[in-house]
Amino acid sequence: MNTREAILRAALHVIGEQGVAGLTNRRIVAEAGVSLGSLTYHFPSQTELLREALLLFVEDETGRLAGLAEAQRAEDLSLADAAATVERVLEAMPMSIDEIASLELYLQAGRDPELRDAAGRCFAAYDELTVTILRALGVPGPERLAGPVVALIAGLQLRRLATGAPPATPAGDALLMLIGGAQR
Repeated sequence: MNTREAILRAALHVIGEQGVAGLTNRRIVAEAGVSLGSLTYHFPSQTELLREALLLFVEDETGRLAGLAEAQRAEDLSLADAAATVERVLEAMPMSIDEIASLELYLQAGRDPELRDAAGRCFAAYDELTVTILRALGVPGPERLAGPVVALIAGLQLRRLATGAPPATPAGDALLMLIGGAQR
């Protein structure tokens, strides 16, 4: 891992533990094991650091999810099987500092217009992955469903993170209801 990536990963860790308000240069360099000069060389502003950290998180996340989608595509799943797989994946995801960091960054994008483009690219990547999966499953109108599916999954994960408990309606069931209602 190069210095730039170490700084970004350290920033994500600090954000997950302390929130964006707790992101200080001292915490970042201590977590990354780099000098203050390296931090300011690679990231002259906190906005740039936050933007790049958000994009790194999404790159990692979409790569991981695309790998899961590709593995499932080989199995020729039905929509119900795919929904059950999504539910298993969501339940197995650790509610970790990384998950908290991504939510903190999305909230910060709501406060800082300079981060909105990066947040928009993140959600566009989630939408694109969702369209690819829905299309592979033969769901009609996948482009129209991508936003609501991503919002449903993000909302269920936020609820699980905030409450520490799974939702009353399992994610797979909620997805089937959403997609089924859209197909009427």
